[in-house]
Amino acid sequence: MSSDDDREEVELDLSSPDVVTKYKNAAEIINKALQLVLSECKPKAKIVDVCEIGDSFIREQTGNMYKNVKKKIERGVAFPTCISVNNIVGHFSPLASDQTVMEEGDILKIDMGCHIDGFIAVAAHTHVLQEGPVTGRAADVIAAANTAAEVALRLVRPGKKNKDVTEALQKVAAAYDCKIVEGVLSHQLKQFVIDGNKVVLSVSNPDTRVDDAEFEENEVYAIDIVTSTGEGKPKLVDEKQTTIYKRAVDKNYHLKIKASRFIFSEISQKFPILPFTARALEEKRGRLGLVECVNHDLLQPYPVLHEKPGSNHLFLFRFFFNLALSSVPSHAMGYFAGDYVAHIKFTVLLMPNGSDRIASHALQELQPTKTIDDPEIKAWLALGTKTKKKGGGKKKKGKKGDNKPDDSTVAEPMDSTTNVGASQE
Repeated sequence: MSSDDDREEVELDLSSPDVVTKYKNAAEIINKALQLVLSECKPKAKIVDVCEIGDSFIREQTGNMYKNVKKKIERGVAFPTCISVNNIVGHFSPLASDQTVMEEGDILKIDMGCHIDGFIAVAAHTHVLQEGPVTGRAADVIAAANTAAEVALRLVRPGKKNKDVTEALQKVAAAYDCKIVEGVLSHQLKQFVIDGNKVVLSVSNPDTRVDDAEFEENEVYAIDIVTSTGEGKPKLVDEKQTTIYKRAVDKNYHLKIKASRFIFSEISQKFPILPFTARALEEKRGRLGLVECVNHDLLQPYPVLHEKPGSNHLFLFRFFFNLALSSVPSHAMGYFAGDYVAHIKFTVLLMPNGSDRIASHALQELQPTKTIDDPEIKAWLALGTKTKKKGGGKKKKGKKGDNKPDDSTVAEPMDSTTNVGASQE
């Protein structure tokens, strides 16, 4: 019995080279998928079409791996591609019939996940649909998320506590006059587990409590940061927008409606553990059947939450004002007048030689209105992510570009991140 337990432990741990390889292979696919999705993001592109391109690419790439092994290895989408626009916080992955399109100047949050044998790599990236550098409050909110991610990368390390990271995130966001969005959790990742019990809370408040935890070597985390120029307290506007669900494996209920039983059987066969999109189900029967499954807690929904939207009057005023001033680029004024929301998520392996960020993407040029002057934040950003023994070699290769940022990097952390996406293995 003990030998089985030992073998199970080795399978789940980064001390196994095979496990590390699977995480890195999944991350490589995610990084390529993010690049592909970004290349498809253009004005008037249908969001659902681009989401489907992302998911199809992940299925195709993972399908080409581990084909000739004796034991079948599960692989594919670990989290459906989402493209959430402007004040939408996340999880927007519409059904095939949805006609929503992207527009010039939109702030796009792209979120996706891939797994190989249950070893998951996830990433989220924020991009403004425009030519030239991003300026103003849009740049601030993206810079806030990015700098918070850079700080988290340095604080999620063996011996540190989860509450230390939570406090640091608030401080970074405040430096950009932004808020960390409530309710977002950074989870430990395990084999086939996308939401492990060890978590980092984005915002500590009396309503949301998590257990104190210490990070340990050979753990894997999805660091998930969402920032807003608004209050950071998003609301559910329309339940019908929810399309992503996860099977609640610990719940049972005898469904009464035939369509519900049919859909739940399909979900149990195709998506027994990881999140999926209702787009993968037959739409009419799926919509009907999902309701009863959710009402009885058989499925965990991933709701589409919103910060404050823009005013239609202000939208029209800006639109016609820009039209009149044709010499002013459309993105310089910005049509969207609501709260700006940015999302950065990456996967990090806590290896013996330091933290290895394996899934993320380089940002476009940002010109935020704020700079980092706080000495504590500067000190966090100056921390290395590798142990001294390996740090020098990694730095020479341009890995992370973040062991010792200079003053300009600290003031505008985008400089350090420019290397991040490009230098993933």
